[in-house]
Formats: sequence, C-alpha cells, structure tokens
Amino acid sequence: MQLKQRERKQVRLRLGLSGASGFGKTKSALLLAYGMTQDWSKIAVIDTENSSASLYSDLGNYNVLDLSIPYSPERYIQAIELCEKSGISVIIIDSITHEWSGTGGCLEIHEKLGGRFQDWSLVTPRHQAFINKILQSSCHIITTARRKVDYSLDVGSNGKTKVVKHGTKEITREGFEYELTVNFELINDKHLVKASKDRTGLFMNQPEFIITPKIGKRILNWCNEGTSLQPGEEVTHVQKSEKHEEVTINSVREKIQLVNSISELLVLYKQYPEYQQVLHNEYENRKHFLLQLTNPQNFSTNGKYTHTPTNS
Repeated sequence: MQLKQRERKQVRLRLGLSGASGFGKTKSALLLAYGMTQDWSKIAVIDTENSSASLYSDLGNYNVLDLSIPYSPERYIQAIELCEKSGISVIIIDSITHEWSGTGGCLEIHEKLGGRFQDWSLVTPRHQAFINKILQSSCHIITTARRKVDYSLDVGSNGKTKVVKHGTKEITREGFEYELTVNFELINDKHLVKASKDRTGLFMNQPEFIITPKIGKRILNWCNEGTSLQPGEEVTHVQKSEKHEEVTINSVREKIQLVNSISELLVLYKQYPEYQQVLHNEYENRKHFLLQLTNPQNFSTNGKYTHTPTNS
C-alpha cells in the first residue's frame, strides 16, 4: 500500500451515443471517430444493425465487421479483440442494444435458463465480461444504443393506478451510462445532441449541437492531456504527417494569461474557435484585467471581441 501524488493520466475514450431510429447514431459516431483519427482506415464499426454502417461508405474507407445472431456477450468480445489485433484506433459498436435485448442476447439467455431471479447469477458475469472488455480495451470505443419510451404505473391521489411517461431510456442494462466518459443523447431527427453525462467538462449545460469531426478532435485533445498511459506509449492517433500542433484547452488557458493587450487577446480568441465557448469566462476576465491596467486608447477599437462567443 502506497500513497501517491495525484496525476492526470491520458485516457482512452468510452463514449455513448443513444437515440431513436433515424436520429443519426451511426453517422454521428463515424464523424466523431474521424475527428479523433483523421484516418478512416483506423476506424472499425462492429455492425449489428443490418449493415447500416455501409450506408455511409461515401464518407471514407473505414472498416466494417458485420456481427450476426446470436448476439451473445462472448461474440461482441471476440469482435472487439479482432479490431484490437488489426491495429484499429477507434472502435464503434453499433449497437450494444442487441447484446442485451437481441436474439441470443442477455435477456434471451436468462429466459432460456428459466427466467428466475437466481438465473441472473449465470447471466450477469457474462454481461459484465462484455462491459469489462469495453473498459479495458486498448482502443477508443464509441457505443450506440437504441432508446425507447419509459413508462411506470403510479397510484394517483384518488387511489387509482395510472400510466406515467418518463421520457426515454437506453435499451441496455441499467447503469451502463455510469461507465462512460461522455454520453450523448440524440434528441431529434435533425441530429441534435445533448450531453447526459460528461467527465470532460466540455459539453455539460451547453446548448444542443450537431456532431462534426471537430467535436471528435476536441474530445481527443482532452483524452491526451496528462502523462502517457505507459512509458513511451503513443496515445494520439492523429497522423504524424499532420503539420499543425495539437492544442489542449489547458494550453489555451495559459496563453490567455500571458497576453498583454486587448488586440493580442482578440487574435488568440479568433485562433482557437473551438474553445471560444468553454473559455468564455477566462477571456472576459483577462479583458477586464487589461482594461483596468492600461489606457483604453491604446487598444484595438474594432469591437468584434465584445460579442458573445458562438458554439464551435
């Protein structure tokens, strides 16, 4: 047993995307993955949705592994291991719903065992092995899940039972969201998403937005902050031939504190549009600090910086 100083480690992404059919789960996952890799050949889709991943082949030459019935936890594990051995950087599991409620999935396995409460003692370890494989994989993993309307039977003040609608819930075993780094919910067929969980701090309490490769790149930057997972390990999957420097949110914070004029602050603000929203308070605080210390007549007067930053 040893007490150590806390240290920020680079992490592998575990991201969930859920939504109703037709809301854009597969395409959104592909755009996220491309933003993280900048290389379609480093992306693999484990497809249980009747080859739906192939519908977006015009995007790029990503890899597809068609997973057919039975959708047992063990077959998902084998598919993930095949992707790992093939040098894949980002695995998209589209979708995890079948592992739970599909043919040969956990619910059917439980039913065939007799459907009794004690039969879960045989099913739960198999499902947990699947979850553990996702958590321990050497690849970044994006999962998709279907959603359904959630109802309950409540007793009203008049003593009568009534059906109450509670929005929607993911079709997988309850609690899966707690294992994720980020969980996005697609809210309509316009492909708008909101974050229901966000350990990165980049998306919580932000307006709904549409997923683009830029979002994937921002998440990768967050994953790569801190020390390497293992000594000498290459964590970032951006091609080495890429000429521009990967910039983290913390490095931009440092740059804000180093600028000495409003004009410099404006240049920095425009240079990193992806961080304008999340660093809004830092920009404003630095601007007010500079205004107090320096004669305003020496500053740029174009006025463009004073507007409210837009989303990246």
